[in-house]
Amino acid sequence: MFSLTEPALFTRLRDARRVLVAGAGGGFDVYAGLPLALALRSAGKEVHLASLSFADLYGLDLDSWAAVDVAAVRPDTPLHGDYFPERSLARWLASRGLPDTVYAFPRTGVDPLRTAYRALLEHLGGVDAIVLVDGGTDILMRGDEHGLGTPEEDMASLAAVAGLPEVPHRLVACLGFGVDAYHGVNHSLVLENLAALDREGGYLGAFSLPRESPEGAAYLDAVAHAQSCHADHPSIVQGSVAAAVRGDFGDVRFTERTRGSELFVNPLMALYFCVDLPALARANLYLGRLENTVLMRQISTAVAAFRDELPRQRPPRAFPH
Repeated sequence: MFSLTEPALFTRLRDARRVLVAGAGGGFDVYAGLPLALALRSAGKEVHLASLSFADLYGLDLDSWAAVDVAAVRPDTPLHGDYFPERSLARWLASRGLPDTVYAFPRTGVDPLRTAYRALLEHLGGVDAIVLVDGGTDILMRGDEHGLGTPEEDMASLAAVAGLPEVPHRLVACLGFGVDAYHGVNHSLVLENLAALDREGGYLGAFSLPRESPEGAAYLDAVAHAQSCHADHPSIVQGSVAAAVRGDFGDVRFTERTRGSELFVNPLMALYFCVDLPALARANLYLGRLENTVLMRQISTAVAAFRDELPRQRPPRAFPH
């Protein structure tokens, strides 16, 4: 039974003792899950963080692997190159006296990624819940929209976790409404998809990340730390969300990476939109085609083939207000 006094996501997780919060789309997505992880930890739950990684994990030494395709990234984990969001997050966690291991999965197809998730669950002794977190909302695209954003990593994660029925609670939380417009996502269609999920009982509502909450303040500090660690390649998504949490508005400049484009930072970016993961997987029109994929490029091929077969795409729609 849901109540107005408690976001439905936390109602669903009320009885969970051990929760895995995992970045769905790679890169800095795991940072969008940090406030949720901190709130759940404050509620007395054991919380672990994981990420589909863009780093060259296969360059890690043997001691860095908890299982096949599951790297245990710690503050001192060595890696060639400077791009390593999982390590920057581990270092921030350590600076706060928090558990500082961030698990990382290589970019693979659905079959090895699901196997890696199961290996991590065994390593952790099982979990009661998995919360996939997307920086942006393109994980909510069902496949027939005019633009899908960057679906490969999100769909790999969604399909992998959808195939883990042994986990009692599987949820998706999106933070950063509007940031995917740069990649062609029409957010009127995002809202249409959420409405369709609501009719099926799969939409768990939305709630904001307040700047003055402990979780909001920690998120801002963690993103600032990550930006300093990745000065040459800061996260546009998390930078935009952080600006929205601070109360900034409009074409906010926080990195040279956005030169030549116009941002629309606004309070909607600081909202979590939450859905039931199995319901979202059922709504996706091509997710079944990704089963048995081994490589990420096979997912790209499957998505492209599905799109080529569509009789029509849902056209973009302007907000009427």
